[in-house]
Amino acid sequence: MIETIIKILEKYGYVYAQGLAGTLCLAGITIVAGTAVGTALALMRMSKVGPFEWFVKGYVWVLRGTPILLQLYFFWILLPRVLPFEIPDVACIIIALIVNSGAYVAEIIRAGVQAVDSGQMEAARSLGLTGSQAMFKVVLPQAVRNILPALGNEFVNMIKQVSLASVFFINELTTSYKTVLAATYIPIESIIIAGLIYLLVTTVLSQAVNMMEWRMRLAEG
Repeated sequence: MIETIIKILEKYGYVYAQGLAGTLCLAGITIVAGTAVGTALALMRMSKVGPFEWFVKGYVWVLRGTPILLQLYFFWILLPRVLPFEIPDVACIIIALIVNSGAYVAEIIRAGVQAVDSGQMEAARSLGLTGSQAMFKVVLPQAVRNILPALGNEFVNMIKQVSLASVFFINELTTSYKTVLAATYIPIESIIIAGLIYLLVTTVLSQAVNMMEWRMRLAEG
């Protein structure tokens, strides 16, 4: 088996490398844009403005309560029909992943903000800051230390979720496995290679997140 794995890597290693690059690119775009969406949603939820609050509650309820694959299919079918221009499949999938990630990031940010002592907001307001100024200048900077580790875990999770893009023939790691399988007809070793790459990447990133969390605790004393 090991000899077969080595032979596959010698001949098709570049295919897996391209797939890994696609996976990291998709996950990176998703988590960056998803963080922007999630931040906006979290601020809307905490604004105490009725329509905003109920919209975000419904958004999170739907996105967290339905399978992500179903969401990918929904946007893949919907967007080409409603947009007045052609949109590539990869763009549909990225948008769907961002919409999904935004729901989870919104809850991460909301939890991080709520973990900050409420006295910080009161103290900022007593100094003459408005509610939004106090949020952006005082509360959110302190909430970052609570949010960053959870965002790191969300990125690790997104790397695994991106594999669903292979259903739509988007170039990523699981798609690369299918390409190698079609060329070699060697299923076990081909999928083991893909699995080991996923395991290596997620383990390294998880350890990096744990290290970041440990340093933050150390800094807090």
